[in-house]
Amino acid sequence: MSPGVAQARLLVIKIGSALVVDAGRAAARIAWLAGLSADIAAARARGTQVVVVSSGAIALARHALGLTQPRLRLEEKQAAAAVGQIRLAQAWSQALGGQGLVAAQLLLTLGDTEDRRRYLNARDTLRTLLALGCVPVINENDSVATAEIRFGDNDRLAARVAEMMQADQLVLFSDIDGLYTADPKRDPHASHVPIVETLSPAIEAMGGEPPPGYSSGGMRTKLLAARIATQAGTAMAVALGHRDNPLAAVAAGARCTWFLPAPGSRSARKRWIAGSLSPAGAYTIDAGAARALAAGGSLLPAGVRTVTGAFTQGDAVLVLSADGTRLAQGLTAYDAQDATRLAGHRSDEIDSLLGWRGRDELIHRDDLVLL
Repeated sequence: MSPGVAQARLLVIKIGSALVVDAGRAAARIAWLAGLSADIAAARARGTQVVVVSSGAIALARHALGLTQPRLRLEEKQAAAAVGQIRLAQAWSQALGGQGLVAAQLLLTLGDTEDRRRYLNARDTLRTLLALGCVPVINENDSVATAEIRFGDNDRLAARVAEMMQADQLVLFSDIDGLYTADPKRDPHASHVPIVETLSPAIEAMGGEPPPGYSSGGMRTKLLAARIATQAGTAMAVALGHRDNPLAAVAAGARCTWFLPAPGSRSARKRWIAGSLSPAGAYTIDAGAARALAAGGSLLPAGVRTVTGAFTQGDAVLVLSADGTRLAQGLTAYDAQDATRLAGHRSDEIDSLLGWRGRDELIHRDDLVLL
């Protein structure tokens, strides 16, 4: 059985630039936003809290600034975001205000979700806004984010917000009504996938490259978002946004693809670790260490073959099998230089190798999440 939007306690919805902005007029699609705002008001009336993740700031400012070329430099994107964010906020304030709802703007960068203290602060702000009856409208803070600290797409930002808020459901509105076995625009035999129970390699292979134009998403980023959301216990849908009242349509059973939550539950801290989008490095481990992790153990130096990346103590790092499969993600107890010295050695050799005694584990099981 697929989840039902009408039963959600907390719902996160994501809207891309192509839905918010009329590319021909370079203006917000006021009528469409009004319809979606009516859907949000209806959801609120039945007891569902709603958080919106909305793209569109850069697209709204392109023509006004003469930035009509297909690709923009980073500094051009930042300038366009500074102009367009005002217009985007105004559009949402007008649309939600028409339903008697108060819009609240929150701009986030990747660092706001990767740093634990900033993550908790953002979560508390969102919870307070919801308690005060507001509808938070979130976007990436493109005016200040650099290439190294950007989400780059709002699909993953929305998934991270859903994980942060422990949302029941996440709906990504798109130009397609869900996942297909192949690109339906190119393959007439492609079939729609209504429910995905597990994000297997076969499912992930169905994601293609991002589409050209203003959008930075595509099915590939939606599958990445699905992994973040479902591992945090959130059901996620990819649904068609190019219709009036799109949320009401999903609630009424319109065709979409639901990605079901992974079984089991995690602590809030482990959900944060699992959702990290910018691991600073990786440990490649042997088969014995992989079996120990699967059984609930910690990562010891003896099972590590290679260390890659430039990370410091406390950074998130990936744990890979010998063939490069992602096995786990965790917070390292050692920086890259010390970890390289310890790799392949027993824990009782740490003192002699480093000249000081640290933890026995490179990653303790309490700081480790299997993927």
